[in-house]
Amino acid sequence: MDKFMKAAIDEAKKGLFEGGIPIGSVLVKDGKIIGRGHNKRVQENDPIIHAEIDCLRNAGRIGSYKDTILYSTLMPCYLCGGAIVQFGIKMVYAGESETFPGSSNFLREHGVEVINLDLDVCKNLMNEFIEKNPALWNEDIGQL
Repeated sequence: MDKFMKAAIDEAKKGLFEGGIPIGSVLVKDGKIIGRGHNKRVQENDPIIHAEIDCLRNAGRIGSYKDTILYSTLMPCYLCGGAIVQFGIKMVYAGESETFPGSSNFLREHGVEVINLDLDVCKNLMNEFIEKNPALWNEDIGQL
């Protein structure tokens, strides 16, 4: 497995350990991780702190994002997809999109190359979480 996706999975596990939703993300530039994040909606009581948003915040202001690659354990939602498009990130690797289809079509329509790795480890993390926490998951995806 790619070391960057492994780092995103480590972030997802960190979020789960903290009592949150197991979604993680890393931002890569020039072969180096410049930002890491995980979903902190539960931990911070903030509906906006998705993994990708946390990752971008932690990367800070880097000027141009056009030469960056975003890795996420789950296909980014429309909130995060909007941020990806807004900042000009042109490539996204998603661990999976089976548990949540996300915004892959939106991203592609806006010139972002999306690669779905369809990883069992990412699907298992999400499926186990959803089975144990259906109400929290439905809140996260706006389905309550």
